[in-house]
Amino acid sequence: MSEEIVGLGTWYDMMAKKVIEREQSLKRDMGRIRTEMGLGASGFPHIGSLGDASRSYAVTLALKNMDFNSELVAFCDDKDGLRKVPAGLPADIAKSLEKYLGYSVSTIPDPFGCHESYGKHMSSLLLEALDKCGIEYKHYSAKEVYEKGLLLDEVRTILTNAKRVGEIVKEEVGQETYTEVLPYFAVCEKCGHLYTTRAYRFDPKTDKVTYKCEGLEIRGKLIAGCGHEGEVDIKTGQGKLTWKSEFAARWKALDIRFEAYGKDIADSVRVNDRICREVLNYEPPSHAKYEMFLDKGGKKISKSAGNVFTPQVWFNYGSPQSLLLLMLKRFVGTRSLDVSDIPSYMNELDGLEDVYFGKKQVGEKEAFRLKGLYQYCYVMKPPAKPSIHVPYNLMAFLVKMAPKEAVNDYVAEKLQSYGYLQKGQAIDAGLQKRIEYALNWTRDFEEIKETNVELSVEERKAILELVTALQTEDNPDNIQNAIFNAAKDNGIKPGAFFRVLYQILMGAPQGPRLGPYVLAMGKQNVLDALQRVLSKAST
Repeated sequence: MSEEIVGLGTWYDMMAKKVIEREQSLKRDMGRIRTEMGLGASGFPHIGSLGDASRSYAVTLALKNMDFNSELVAFCDDKDGLRKVPAGLPADIAKSLEKYLGYSVSTIPDPFGCHESYGKHMSSLLLEALDKCGIEYKHYSAKEVYEKGLLLDEVRTILTNAKRVGEIVKEEVGQETYTEVLPYFAVCEKCGHLYTTRAYRFDPKTDKVTYKCEGLEIRGKLIAGCGHEGEVDIKTGQGKLTWKSEFAARWKALDIRFEAYGKDIADSVRVNDRICREVLNYEPPSHAKYEMFLDKGGKKISKSAGNVFTPQVWFNYGSPQSLLLLMLKRFVGTRSLDVSDIPSYMNELDGLEDVYFGKKQVGEKEAFRLKGLYQYCYVMKPPAKPSIHVPYNLMAFLVKMAPKEAVNDYVAEKLQSYGYLQKGQAIDAGLQKRIEYALNWTRDFEEIKETNVELSVEERKAILELVTALQTEDNPDNIQNAIFNAAKDNGIKPGAFFRVLYQILMGAPQGPRLGPYVLAMGKQNVLDALQRVLSKAST
């Protein structure tokens, strides 16, 4: 390779190099380079929430691979207030949360009854997903951080310079709110609300903020204040900075050097960068902006909307490594996503593994990058040997056909006949997990849709010819020959045509002998799938 390759050849290695060069130019201590991710606690964590952690952790791993000490900080925003009752909750739980709008999520009782607070319950779901993916982190709770005074110096400096903070906010986003009030929410000592208070004076001699509980309109709904006027000592932790300044405070206090962020909070990041530099005299961390995940209807997947797609849902049908592949394979660009994409990522991970172990050949530079990506999917702890690869669609079909009392025996027998297992070879732990994923899939969904494949004119003609032949053919050898003939009649190499068919029917470039498989799968099912692909190709 004539071109210089950084680290393992991925975007994360390039980002780590930039972080190192920037930190060295700033002459900051290189003894520990911290990355950070924010951990929401106001609703169910969605797939995108894991993106913050996985991307920042990949940069941490890249830094470690370059012999720098690095750690990921997972900062839980459990001091934030509840702005909206998340969709998708049982009606009784949703109703019980209505009265807590405007309260800090760390003070709301857990309606599920298993954690000390609502905020702790929601944040635990994402922490659980991080653990399952093998992501290591240093956890900070905003509630505890404020109570222990870890941000005290930064809070004091920001409130002392509140006028300048307000000017920065106005200059960057045109919002004049903080030219009139402090960038701070006090917890009302009378009613307990957080977001209903307006802080308007800070006394640096006593560290006290004066506030009035006036009420606030959140998402078109008025949350009434109780009218109480009082003071809160910032050392008690009974209040918090607003988002327009809190990032800056924690970046300095925790010495953060890198944080990725979604474009939906780009304005807040820009404001906090300036506050960091101009008020706190700390150079903000390096950043990388990423696009959001959309559902297939084009709406942003979010905690409070009804389209929550959680990591826990993914783990029902796919491996943690396949989820990390989704997160890490591409950094820029908006992607649409739903549960139906999981099989394709499982198959794609198998393809990466083939490249990593030299079973699949690609260009030298591409191989280096893909091998690096594979290692990041396994958080730098890749397996010592390849697993047995069975296309997801095939496994789902087999478990669907298997007798309920003998699934493993049936699957093993079929995989032996298809050549995936040697005669007498048992189901290992990796295959057992694939069987479990497929069983969950067939329990919850009717089928896996055929993969969308771009067809050439010749491939379309060949599939039309094959469809005609299949109408009257029920012999597996004759079906196999019909596939060969359809390819040759249309000037396509048989191997290439088989790959197209495997991709359509299994979502993978190879599979079992197609003649017998077509009959086992059900000839009409195959015909329907091919007809749907032809129909899409003609539109």
